[in-house]
Amino acid sequence: MKRFLVALLGSLTLPVWGSVQLADLTPEEKLGQTLVAFVDIDSAELVRPAIEQGKLGGVLIQWGNYSLKETRRLTEKLQSWAAKSPHKIPLLVAIDYEGGTVYTPITLGFDYLPTNMLLAASQDEEKAATLAYLAGQQLRSVGVHINFSPVLDVNSNPRNPIIGVRSFGSDPATVTKMGLALMNGFKAAGIVPIVKHFPGHGDTSLDSHYAVPVVNASKAELKRVHLAPFAQAIKQGVPGVMTGHVLYPALDKEQVASFSKPILQGVLRQEMGFEGLIVTDSLDMKGATQFCTIAGCATRSLAAGADMILLGRYIKPLTLFEQINAQVNAQKLASRVENAAGRILKIKKELGLLDEGFVRQPPMPIERAYKQALADISKEAVTLVRDRNGLIPFSPDKERPTVCAVFFAPPRFADQLAHISKPFLARNYKVRAYNASLSPKEKDVTRALKCAEGADLVVVASLQWADKLNLNQKHTIEKMLDKNPNLVLLSVMNPYDIPYYPRMGTVLATYGLNSFALQTAADIIVGNEQAQGVLPVELPERAQRPTALAPQPVPERAAHSLELRQHPR
Repeated sequence: MKRFLVALLGSLTLPVWGSVQLADLTPEEKLGQTLVAFVDIDSAELVRPAIEQGKLGGVLIQWGNYSLKETRRLTEKLQSWAAKSPHKIPLLVAIDYEGGTVYTPITLGFDYLPTNMLLAASQDEEKAATLAYLAGQQLRSVGVHINFSPVLDVNSNPRNPIIGVRSFGSDPATVTKMGLALMNGFKAAGIVPIVKHFPGHGDTSLDSHYAVPVVNASKAELKRVHLAPFAQAIKQGVPGVMTGHVLYPALDKEQVASFSKPILQGVLRQEMGFEGLIVTDSLDMKGATQFCTIAGCATRSLAAGADMILLGRYIKPLTLFEQINAQVNAQKLASRVENAAGRILKIKKELGLLDEGFVRQPPMPIERAYKQALADISKEAVTLVRDRNGLIPFSPDKERPTVCAVFFAPPRFADQLAHISKPFLARNYKVRAYNASLSPKEKDVTRALKCAEGADLVVVASLQWADKLNLNQKHTIEKMLDKNPNLVLLSVMNPYDIPYYPRMGTVLATYGLNSFALQTAADIIVGNEQAQGVLPVELPERAQRPTALAPQPVPERAAHSLELRQHPR
């Protein structure tokens, strides 16, 4: 593994680290190595005292509208604080860079990473691995070591409220194939991939950020479907696994996976033979805090077998450290903490962070290669779900036809949406485009209907994040169809919205709002390209009414939920 990781830090201006051994650390420093706090550019000072005292071993940098240079300055500043700690041990810098609904084109200056479902629709392992390798090079360039990706959840439940396009799909074989491609691409770039959310978050109908999901599958079904991608990742040497705050009664009737010895030590360590790093999902999520305080949850996770503890956002790290340390001492967990800290230091050693005289080679420039790889795989992924009306390729009977393109999308995607016009303009179309509100108001409805009226072709994009169908959006799209039957529906995020539109005769899926996929969709419509993508999920012919979903049974102590302002892990 060191062959892949040793050149990780690039050309960053960092202190020269000295060699350190586990035995050199105090019990408090060992505990500190296991703890990870969330930081962004505005909140970094909150974690400075804990870093300088050696009471944090890592940070998870949060997304925002920052440039690569700003992100790099942040990691350099954090590492300069670590250089003042008692043993000058560098931090592990982690990120949630999994694409799709988690990252956008304005995130920390990194290139747009497509959704996992888009990658799966392409069925192209080689290009997916290339994309991950190039993305990993960019992560390296700003001092990131760990990526909490890829997601290996098999999205077997169409009503899953949190996974959706974060998954490679509903087929375990596809999830395994494409997940391993990304994992190996990141590893080759010198990034430590952490697969998630063990033992599988794909068959849930509750979001573990807000409640405690329950997966009532038998152990045999869990092995056949949800554990299968993790098993193959372990065989191929994945360095880390993230746990989910989900209850699996077939494996442990009492504890969610993050707190479960039978799952972490029994299934993961003993049955599956995993020897790498076990990382918790964020402990400020309601799926965890339903049972304990953050400090109590951290102690439970350590006792159950976790090695790296994600504490969450908006915390006071020093206060939490003292609370966790008191509970660790009271429960006599010193040997467990030492074991966990040893795994953390092993990763740091493999990364070269603990070596004196470590030579940091500058990473290669990747921007042009990355954009080409993204364009290529997007072209292979866009899927023609159906064309009952024979609108594709569209053949207008006039020299200067008009196309109306309406999107229901957040403003941050505006620069991506404009690319759908290029193939139409090249074919001498008049283009009328409008980006409406995600939940259209009266003015949006009026403008959308006016745009559709009299157009030779209407292209309208439905955006559904996960299980939540926006009824205003649905009703507006159906009114547009009534106004103009020459309508192509684009499902531009979660394809589970498609069954809600049984009247739509022509449907394309792009699995995300990236400029290359949208341009490919337009190329398919005008006949420049043939659709190549394959649906990575099974869709019913007609969806149930949005209100038909029955509540999932959960433990009584998990009955209420709390909204958390953070990004999904």
